[in-house]
Amino acid sequence: MSTPIIESTNSPPVSITWLVRGFCWYTRRMIRKQFYAFAMDDSDASEQQIALAKPIIFFCNHPGWWDPIVTMQVCQRFYPDRVFYAPIDQIAIEKYSVFSKLGFFGVALDQREGVVAFLKQTQSIMKASGSSLWITPEGRFSDTRDVSANWMPGLAHLAKQYPGAICIPMAIEYPFIDEAKPLMLCKIGKSIEASSLLSMSKNDCSSYLKSQLCQTQKSLANSVMTRSFESFKVIVQASQTP
Repeated sequence: MSTPIIESTNSPPVSITWLVRGFCWYTRRMIRKQFYAFAMDDSDASEQQIALAKPIIFFCNHPGWWDPIVTMQVCQRFYPDRVFYAPIDQIAIEKYSVFSKLGFFGVALDQREGVVAFLKQTQSIMKASGSSLWITPEGRFSDTRDVSANWMPGLAHLAKQYPGAICIPMAIEYPFIDEAKPLMLCKIGKSIEASSLLSMSKNDCSSYLKSQLCQTQKSLANSVMTRSFESFKVIVQASQTP
């Protein structure tokens, strides 16, 4: 059965470049105060340059409040030619209107209308040159060791409808190690050509993508457990003052 076509909105969400940079600068200060360090392992990431005409879908686990900040920082630091877009709870964007100017767009995924609105908005993003969509398919906060959450259907839908897209898993974790403050860690997994998923059913596609994120999470967890951080690149270092 072919994937149903849902008409997209006219344009992607608003993203004001200077405001995004300012927000990232401000949140880096927050990270320095709250974490010992913020580092990323991209040793499994593809070294091949991804054409701007190809949209990138980053799909991440959702362990905590800091997740949107992590994704924005990674996008700005390692994918500077990409425009950041991400769904956020509709209530949050109504409370913090500045998010609507940073590439975030409100969704109410507990309602059918909200799911349809999400698909319409994300499809306008997929059609925009240089776009990157950052999503958490779990749809709720979940401990890094808990992979039992049923995924929302949006990721598989987009992957099958846009075979030119690149799907990239990213694992996030905030472990305490040897310092009083925790680490903010993330790991980029192996890139997946959406075209390779076309022969799968939507359920099989979702299961496969979930397995790839779970594998990336396990790899990150192993680095934490064994204290093996040689392949990590420091993005933000903690302030030296108390």
